Amino acid sequence: MEKNEMLNGVENEEKEVISRNFIEQIIDKDLEEGVYETVHTRFPPEPNGYLHIGHAKSILLNYGLAEKYNGLFNMRFDDTNPTKEKVEFVNSQLEDIKWLGAKWDDRLFFASDYFGQMYEAAVKLIKKGKAYVSDLTADEIREYRGTLTEPGKEDPYAGRSVEENLELFENMKNGVYKDGEKVLRARIDMASPNMNMRDPVIYRVAHMTHHRTGDTWCIYPMYDFAHPIEDAIEGITHSICTLEFEDHRPLYDWVVQELEYPHPPKQIEFAKLYLKNVVTGKRYIKKLVEDGIADGWDDPRLVSVAALRRRGYTPESIKKFVELCGVSKAQSTADMAMLEYCIREDLKLKRPRMMAILDPVKLVIDNWEDGKIEMLDAPNNLENEALGSRQLPFGKELWIEREDFMEEPPKKYFRLFPGNEVRLMNAYFVTCTGCVKDETGKVTEIHCTYDPETKSGSGFNARKVKGTIHWVNASTAIEAEVRLFENIIDEEKGVYNEEDGSINVNPNSKTVITAYLEPALKEAKAYESFQFVRNGFFCVDYKDSKDGAPVFNRIVSLKSSFVLPKND
Repeated sequence: MEKNEMLNGVENEEKEVISRNFIEQIIDKDLEEGVYETVHTRFPPEPNGYLHIGHAKSILLNYGLAEKYNGLFNMRFDDTNPTKEKVEFVNSQLEDIKWLGAKWDDRLFFASDYFGQMYEAAVKLIKKGKAYVSDLTADEIREYRGTLTEPGKEDPYAGRSVEENLELFENMKNGVYKDGEKVLRARIDMASPNMNMRDPVIYRVAHMTHHRTGDTWCIYPMYDFAHPIEDAIEGITHSICTLEFEDHRPLYDWVVQELEYPHPPKQIEFAKLYLKNVVTGKRYIKKLVEDGIADGWDDPRLVSVAALRRRGYTPESIKKFVELCGVSKAQSTADMAMLEYCIREDLKLKRPRMMAILDPVKLVIDNWEDGKIEMLDAPNNLENEALGSRQLPFGKELWIEREDFMEEPPKKYFRLFPGNEVRLMNAYFVTCTGCVKDETGKVTEIHCTYDPETKSGSGFNARKVKGTIHWVNASTAIEAEVRLFENIIDEEKGVYNEEDGSINVNPNSKTVITAYLEPALKEAKAYESFQFVRNGFFCVDYKDSKDGAPVFNRIVSLKSSFVLPKND
């Protein structure tokens, strides 16, 4: 092999290593060293709310790793807390995850599938002298745990015999005790610098009906105990989670080690996806819904996956956003402008560009024949010929945007004003001759004349115009409800009020208008999206639209403040 070929090979190899994130590098090392023979990941949400954009990162990361390494992916619900869990949340999360593109075939599991095995695991720890039943209250346990600078004190019930603990724990299972009367604690180290290792509670009494197991159980495992067991039972190799679980990793490892699982999974933490000035907390979203500020968990102003879908975001745009954010250990905050950039990039070549007037004023062509309607050919997307063309009706009276006319325009205003000529998109040149106003001075009608020689596509080039405006034929236009959104948060004040922790709501976050649209949009179906010329991308609302009466949500405007970073 020649020297240059060898150097190129080294260079390519270095590029490949650099392009792999730190999790992939750990996996590569594990496979190379034979720690694991395959890659098996999972996404384990709690069914206590709707998934949001941060969860999307975790879903796509876990599923993407399984795909990349030809491994397995499990969909599993961590349903160990029946107080907050609902079948509604299970169903919504499954729908969102499918929509994002993750597939699990027959690999759908629930933590509750393993309640029997978890109980036996707790019994095993008791028999090994590694767990004991305590009568301390929750407040007393917190007091005994100590502080970050002071070690904890031994639980006064830690000296119970194995036999006594087995009997008490069985009584807990059999419903002998009230909620909070007794707990099972792991025996680890009350002097550990890691608070999570100071004899954590691993089972509590809770007389609650579970959405899957009903009243079979009146004791439930704590998350930190249940999660590693679930991973180990399912054969998960790499348990990918967010950074807040980093301090919990020693407990995770302790559980799988003490329970002697033959192929213990490895927990790896990555940085969460944070969005600036965005509400993701379930408690706060619930409050917005209960107060009637949001019309549900899928309100288009929220960033739940269901809300993003309803607004018109695509799985591809969310995947691109997650890729741009990257995978690292360093906490960082992304801006909504980046997500908006991703949806613009995804839709601009895929969606037809239609004409819709959001702030209408009447334009009358005085020299057009009364009652005459001409059908004009209009391309659906100038940047993508494959989307074809459509026929547009054109007549004497049109709707145009109010901002496209000024009686006394400033310099460099190239749209309609008295004496000026503009092109009507896909139609003719028109020259403004004047306007009509109401008693308040508001313009109610603009008058013009058209030049029949200037039809679009005719090859006319005798003169040029600097302005082109869009329009909708008045007699055939459909009226439709259109919703324009801003951030539901008052960005100047930030998300939360420092005094009482309430949400700083933007009172102008939703504006509802009646717009005039070209007639083809009357048959638009739920989730279909379009570019409205000059006004942005819009999606048909699945919840409030009816056959022949679509309601449109603006996904995003056409202007972007985000600049894609250049690769050095």
